[in-house]
Amino acid sequence: MTFGIEAAGYYVPGLYLEIKDLAEKRGIEPAKLEKGLGLHKMALPDVHEDSATFAAEALLKLIKDYNINPKEIARVYLGTESALDAAKPTASYAVQMVEKVLEKEFGERSFKNCDIVDMTFACVGGVDALHNSLDFVRVNPDKKAIVIASDYAKYELASSGEYTQGGGAVALLISSKPDLLEIENQWGIASESVFDFFKPRRQYKKEDLRNAPEAYPDNIEIFTDEPVFDGQYSNQCYQDRIREAYQHYKEITHKANPYENWEYLIFHLPYAFHGKRVFTEIYSIENGLSYVTPDEQKAVAKSENYLQLINNKIERTQRASSEIGNMYTASIFMALLSALQTSFNENEELSGKEIGFFGYGSGSKSKVFAGKISENWKKVVEKWNLFENLNNRIPINFETYEKLHRKQLDQSVNSKYKGFGLVSIESENPVLDGARYYNYQD
Repeated sequence: MTFGIEAAGYYVPGLYLEIKDLAEKRGIEPAKLEKGLGLHKMALPDVHEDSATFAAEALLKLIKDYNINPKEIARVYLGTESALDAAKPTASYAVQMVEKVLEKEFGERSFKNCDIVDMTFACVGGVDALHNSLDFVRVNPDKKAIVIASDYAKYELASSGEYTQGGGAVALLISSKPDLLEIENQWGIASESVFDFFKPRRQYKKEDLRNAPEAYPDNIEIFTDEPVFDGQYSNQCYQDRIREAYQHYKEITHKANPYENWEYLIFHLPYAFHGKRVFTEIYSIENGLSYVTPDEQKAVAKSENYLQLINNKIERTQRASSEIGNMYTASIFMALLSALQTSFNENEELSGKEIGFFGYGSGSKSKVFAGKISENWKKVVEKWNLFENLNNRIPINFETYEKLHRKQLDQSVNSKYKGFGLVSIESENPVLDGARYYNYQD
């Protein structure tokens, strides 16, 4: 019996900012971002959107596109680092939204007997949710699970991470009928506790906060979406962890050089060209090349054989990222969708081909695993229309972008949006303070 991904759905917010517009306002040469990092557009949530609406959109699309009965789903596990609450899982908001839409067809609370939880380990949380759900269906082959990865990558204005922002969600149906991708039960893992990127609670004195209620303590902890990070150190941690996880994968599989047999190399992509940049070390080790000095590293990256590897195994995986930006937990799965959509559009046959995955989450952990493309993969991919949908989004100007970022807009930029939206956040009832309410516009 085989296990893996039966179907997949996704959601990318309908607004975007051209990277060249951001670059010009920040005094950055656009080519540095476009040609150097592979960035072209930045997907942005509208006023009514957040990680819960992203997740709900992807979940509903998955259910509708593949005629899934929600009552057959035993668990919905959400990987995110954009949680809306420190106790109530963001997945519960998403599931509740979708239940309301499905009520006429499936009755009230169609996910009533479904296990719902969030999993968080920075950008690898979605892979953790996949790993856990695969274990579940292997033990319970008659049951199905849904994995959702949903995030909004938000950085401080004018910071070194600003131009990598993005967001969206990917939802995966996990079962013993892997029509898209059969995933082997062998996982290379590496972890080390570091502070390369994190989202701490930050302390402020009450007198420094305007209109702070008298009941608040003298020292107040505040959480913000924007992370504390060290870009260069994080890149090094990423490279170290995937190297260690890849080595572990080789040890447990007894495969000499597994990447050579992988049709595509699927990476977590903080920016589109990140995968091809960090893989040079593993490539050098596997091919007996020196990789010590900066000149030697550049020589490897520019070598004919490595450039051919990029063209064959990586380039197609990064196309969607160039149009979206960083999706945090969802970026590795969007890289998979990008590659398969491109192969589908070019009428290639991938059945039986192996794909390798390099997941990474700051803090830090990497998971390396592989899957085999199923015979029915085209029947799954034909539902996506990924690049057509990306081409139908709405561009916004820089002024609107900054207002969205600062949360200075009360009305949605796209007044004609359809789908899930945040309606209100309770602020008057003390026993519901902060409760979030959503609706659906058809």
